[in-house]
This record gives sequence, structure tokens and C-alpha cells, in this order.
Amino acid sequence: MTQALLSELRATLGQAQVLSEGDLSAYERDWRKRYAGKALGVVRPGSTAEVAAVVRLAAAHGVSIVPQGGNTGLVGGGVPDASGAQLLLSLQRLNRVRELDAANLTLTAEAGCILQAVQAAAAAQQLLFPLSLAAEGSCTIGGNLAANAGGTQVLRYGNARELCLGLEVVTPQGKIWDGLGGLRKDNTGYDLRDLYIGSEGTLGIITAATLKLYPAPLAQMTALAACASLEAAVALLGLAQARAGSSLTGFEVMNGFALSLVAKHFPQLTQPLGPQPWTVLLELSDSESEAHARAVFEGLLEAALEQGLIHDAAVAESLEQSHALWHLRESIPLAQSEEGLNIKHDIALPVSRIPAFVASTDAALRARWPGIRLVDFGHLGDGNLHYNVQAPEGMDAAAFLRSQERAVNELVFDAVLAHGGSISAEHGIGQLKREELARRKHPVALELMRAIKKALDPQGLMNPNRLI
Repeated sequence: MTQALLSELRATLGQAQVLSEGDLSAYERDWRKRYAGKALGVVRPGSTAEVAAVVRLAAAHGVSIVPQGGNTGLVGGGVPDASGAQLLLSLQRLNRVRELDAANLTLTAEAGCILQAVQAAAAAQQLLFPLSLAAEGSCTIGGNLAANAGGTQVLRYGNARELCLGLEVVTPQGKIWDGLGGLRKDNTGYDLRDLYIGSEGTLGIITAATLKLYPAPLAQMTALAACASLEAAVALLGLAQARAGSSLTGFEVMNGFALSLVAKHFPQLTQPLGPQPWTVLLELSDSESEAHARAVFEGLLEAALEQGLIHDAAVAESLEQSHALWHLRESIPLAQSEEGLNIKHDIALPVSRIPAFVASTDAALRARWPGIRLVDFGHLGDGNLHYNVQAPEGMDAAAFLRSQERAVNELVFDAVLAHGGSISAEHGIGQLKREELARRKHPVALELMRAIKKALDPQGLMNPNRLI
């Protein structure tokens, strides 16, 4: 039966777009090299109609589908299991920008569009698509929406969900829902768009999206600031919000160990402030003028110095210097990877609770595992912390992860919930946190989620055993 399905798929898509032999590891293994499976085949449709045809054929044969965009996810949600019975559906050929409506400030792009290409299409019209994250050169719009990606500008513009006005989706039955309208007000029933965003391919396959654009800022100012404590960083955030308002578009925090890993593995990257307990990267985008932006920025930093919230700062004097400061922040995950396997936590907390969470959880982890190294960094402005655990120096990192990950997660997630937080902020659930979600999500919420899944995907063929 599986060979019959592959034959039908080849007749529908063409021989070259159905892969079942040779090295398929680029599709079957996640980029962290943590999850690897075996697909029945990899299909590469080139249009929404072809996606729908693939889904109808798979449903007729009772074969489950794993949708995949850029395969840059961190929770194992976009790779097949080890059964060899799942069809991997790559959306990379659906990569066109269909329309840019400058007057409506919208752009419609297919799911396989690389995020950077969408940013560039907007910039070519002096507009801004503000979703920005380290993987923007390889992640795709469909994947960003399926996981409700966050990134570095959530503070001002919101998550992927807030940046999407409409979707085109192929249902588990192979029907096409065209919901691509670029309306900002549409009060005609359930919001199906929000149902699919963040669903990680478990309810249907996003094939295109209509996205919000913004006028490009006339000026941007970027700086690093040194803080003696996380409490000072939180106070600096409050001061920045009071002084800059919505012009504050980025507010990232990095602990000293995180940047020490960058210095160790990427010594060519200049760190203008040197080693600090905590370093904040803040950015202001101004729609008035560069002079106005500089005046607000310099006034903010002067006030922070006077109030003792920071003790040093380095302001970028050019776009090149601004990129260099951001490159430091974006190199932390790469430096961690060079240092060895690590236990990642993508958590959300009320901003006011972050210092207490970090202090108590750091202490608890170090007491239980002496020598453990903590890589704390993330989007402090929206309460999203990447709270990662590196094995003690000299210890086999892979062995530490295999033997201690469950216990580390238990301690960290207990602390997250005790402080009113969430175990997933922007990376999703996938297979990495599926069991944790089942244990920790409110039972009524889980009941509702499972009812939606059963109603929309009664055969259970859309990315099974992911999320719920």
C-alpha cells in the first residue's frame, strides 16, 4: 500500500518531487541533531493545490503527514518518527511573495518563504516586517506561524500571531481554506486564523499568510549597557519604557557566562564592555528623526547612570556597529552548541518575577549539581527567558544530558510554574515538551485542545504525537 501511495504521489507531483531513497537526513534530522526519524517519503509540492492533492492521497491511504518548513525548530516538531510510515511534506517550494499592498500595509507570502526574503521584500518598499530572530536566514513563514515565533521585537510589535492578518490552510481532508483577507476588523464568527497559528501542524497545513507591515523607522539607536544585577536590568526596562514608550523595540539581557562562551568560541567578535554580571542590549526605533532618536537615547542612558541602574554603556555609532552588537547576542546559541550539548528552556515569566526566579533556581541547580553552568539570556522586555543549562566543565555533555535532563527539567519547570510562568514562550511544544504539557497544562484546557484536534483531524493524520 505504501508503494501505491508513492506511485500516486509521483504521478501527481512528478518523479523529482517525491524522494524515498538516498540520503534524506536534511529532512529527517533536526538542526540540533537531537531528533532523527525515518520517513516513508519526502514530498515537495509546488503549489497549494498540490499540497491539497498530497493530503487527500495520504488520507485515503491512512498515512500521517509531518509538515516541515526550514527545519530550524528546537522542539522536534518538524521531523518524522522512526517508524518509516510517515510522509514528510516539505513546503520549501512554496516560496513566493504573492502580493505587497503598500496602501493596506500588508504582504501575502507563501509558507515556504524564508523570513529574510519577506523582510527584504518589505524593505524594498521602505516598509518593515518586524519579525526578527537568529534563524531568519533559513526559517520559513509557515514555520514561524505554526510555532507562533517571537524573536527580538515582540516588545513593540508582538509575536507572529499579532503580525498575521489572514491564512490559507489545507485541512486534514485536503480542502483549501482561503482566509487571506488583509482586514484588521472582521467580526464574522470564530477566529480560525488564531486556531491554526501555534498549532504546530496538528490541525492543518498553513500554505500562505497575509502579514502586517509597518512604515520603516527613520532612525535606530542601539547600545549595550552593563548592569550589576538582574534587578537593575528590570528597573532599566521600566525606565526605558517610561522614556521611550513604543519607540523601544528591543530589550535583551545576557548573563556573564553567556557572553563568556561567545568570547571563547568567537574571539573575533568585539565585546566593548568586557565581562559583566549582566549586559542589556537595547534598541530604539524612531519615526521622527535621527536627532530626536539620539536625544531620547542619550537622555535615557544618562538617567540610568545617574540612578545607578547601569555603570557603563557602549552606543553604536553606525549601522555596522549596531549589527555587531546584535551579532553578539545572536551568537550565544551557536557558542553553546560549540561548547557541547545543553539542556534548553524557553520559558515565559512575569517580568517582575524574573530576578527572583533566576536567583532561586540558579541556587537550587548549583546546590544539586555542583559546577553546573547556567546560560541565561533572552527577551527581557516581553518576559521570555532562554534559561539553558550546560554540564559542568570537563564532564561529558552528552552523558550529562542523557542522565540528568529529566531531573533538571523537573526542577526548572516546577520553579517556572511556582512563579506564574509558562514552560514554552516561543519555541513551541513539539515532541520535546509534549509530556510536560500533558502533566502541567490545566486539565480543562487540555480537554478543549483534544476536542478541537479530534473534530478537525478525526483520523489523527496531521503531525501526530506532537503538541498533544
